[in-house]
Order: sequence, then C-alpha cells, then structure tokens
Amino acid sequence: MGDDAPISPEALRTFVASALGSQGVPAEDAAKVAALMVEADIYGYATHGVFRLRQYLARLAGGGCNPAPSVKVAHQTAATAVIDGDDCLGHLAMAAASDLAIKKARDAGIGWVGVRRGNHAGPLALYVRPQAEAGLLGMAAAVGSANHVPPYGGSDLLLGTNAIAFSAPSDGPDPFVFDMATTVAAMGKIKTLLQQGKPMPEGWMVGPDGKPLTDPARKSEGFLLPIGGPKGFGLSVAIGLMAGVLNGAAFGSDVVDFTNDTASATNTGQFVMALDPAAFGITDFGPRAERVFDEMRASPPLPGHDPVRMPGEGKTAAAKARMEQGLDLKPALRRDLEALRVEYGLDASLT
Repeated sequence: MGDDAPISPEALRTFVASALGSQGVPAEDAAKVAALMVEADIYGYATHGVFRLRQYLARLAGGGCNPAPSVKVAHQTAATAVIDGDDCLGHLAMAAASDLAIKKARDAGIGWVGVRRGNHAGPLALYVRPQAEAGLLGMAAAVGSANHVPPYGGSDLLLGTNAIAFSAPSDGPDPFVFDMATTVAAMGKIKTLLQQGKPMPEGWMVGPDGKPLTDPARKSEGFLLPIGGPKGFGLSVAIGLMAGVLNGAAFGSDVVDFTNDTASATNTGQFVMALDPAAFGITDFGPRAERVFDEMRASPPLPGHDPVRMPGEGKTAAAKARMEQGLDLKPALRRDLEALRVEYGLDASLT
C-alpha cells in the first residue's frame, strides 16, 4: 500500500467492514458502521473516523463490545425515547437514535432520543447533519469514553471531553453544523499527534504540577483543560446529566476508559434531538438563517484574520471532492491499517 495514492471511499468501507466482520459483527451491521466511519473521514473528522478502527477491534476482541447486539427502544413517549444499545458498536445505537428523533420531530414537532449501553460512535456531526438536510434543527451530545478532566479546581479525573453538536438548515450550499468537545482539544487530536510523532500545543493539557504538557506520549499523566475554565466545566457537567444520568448511563466515576479497558461494558450515554421549525410556525427557517449567515460573512475581518466563515462551511464541497477523488490518509494511519490487516488476517486490501 503506497503512502501517497488516494484511497477510494468504497475500498475503505470494504476494508473496515471486513475488519469488523472478522470479530463477529454481522455483515449488515459491519457495513453500516463502516459507512459511518468513512463518512467521518469524508467530512473531515479524521480524528473520529477510520483512525478509531484499532480501538473498536480491540474492544470487540476483548469482549467489552457486543458484536451481535439487539438494539431496541427501551422506553418512549410521543416525543421522547431511550434506546438500549446492548453494548453495541456505538454507531448503531446513535444512527437509530437519529432516525427515531427525526421521525418523532415530524410527528410531534420535537424528538429527543437518549442512548444507554452504547459505545464510542465517532463524531456527533454524523448524527445531526441528517436533521439539517431534512429541514430540521439538530442537537446531540455524549459522555466521553474516558475521563481525562478534573472538576474545575479539583484533581480527580471525573469528566470526559463530553462533546456537543448542533445543526440547522440554510439556503446556502452547507447546513450549519457545529461539533465541539468541552475541552480545549479532543483526546482524538492528541492521539493522532502521538501517531504522527508531533507535539501538542501548550494550553491543551497540564501535568499534575499544573505546568503545560506538550508530549502526547505522556497524555495519561496529565489533565485535559476545559474550554473557558469554569464555563466549560459547567457545560460538561450539564451534558453528563442529559446524556448520562437521564439515560441511566455512565457519568463521573462510573465511566470506563474504553481504550485501556477492552473487557468491560462502558454503558456510554448519548442523546440526539431533532426539532421541526414548523412546530413554531416558521416555514422559511433556511432563508432566514442564510440571511443572518450572510451578514456575519460580510463583517470586515480584523487585521491578520481570515474572512468570517460559518461552522460547517465548505464541508459539502470538500466531501464531494473526497468522494470523487479519494481520501488522503496520513502515512501513519495507512501503516496502522496495514498492520491491522496482518494482525487480523484480513483478505480485504486498500491497494
């Protein structure tokens, strides 16, 4: 496998599905998860796409993730539901949650679907973009898959990166899609820097002495920093309450480190929301939103700054180019995928 030639999305999906299938994941589920993992790379979320394959395979092999789950609705009302993922690959539960939230929003104006007994599911953007493309507003959040953050002013690791995402339709080429961790940097970015042999910028992590930590190989020694100090801490706790406690899922000291412990069920908690503007009497949300976005883009940039761009801007065109021209994976990731092919005896190849 060369280090420079683009890889077609179809070849990458086949490879990932083959890898998951080698651990007992049924073909239909493997294809669905592979498609979402590759979609993450297509839309530019490389830290949460195929890069995560090694972790998922390790959890399947270790018994912490159920290869053949029965994902089901455990409880529901007209506008809400909780999905029990049966320790599935997290993409399966979150895709089901997104689909159900959209259906409920069509019927009741809003759909809010929680997930318990899930697992890491890639970037939340995957589960809010469909809402925007359907003319709805979307929101999703997740309790992080490991605790890397202490409560503000404390020193016990009781919080994760606890991400949150929003989406909205517009009349432009791109929907509004905003996906962020509640830490200065997501742990996935640090792991990719480690894989590539690059240092972290100052301000991402501090060591137990409170001094900046820039060596990604020492990430387990330090603390991730929340965005905005106590504000990021408060937002992270709020997400934990809505995605974890509300769903009967893990939060605080109950969170299992899904990388270091591959045998234990994580009971990862997430939620997905869909909201229909028509429920508020708004039938022209897209044009209204695009007018505001245009105003923001027209704001003269400060000296030394690029022109204003909206969250999600340019992703549709970039995704189309990657689908047509192939994906340029980092050499370190290509080497890791080749190593996985050998380790798991896969027939599929990326060449």
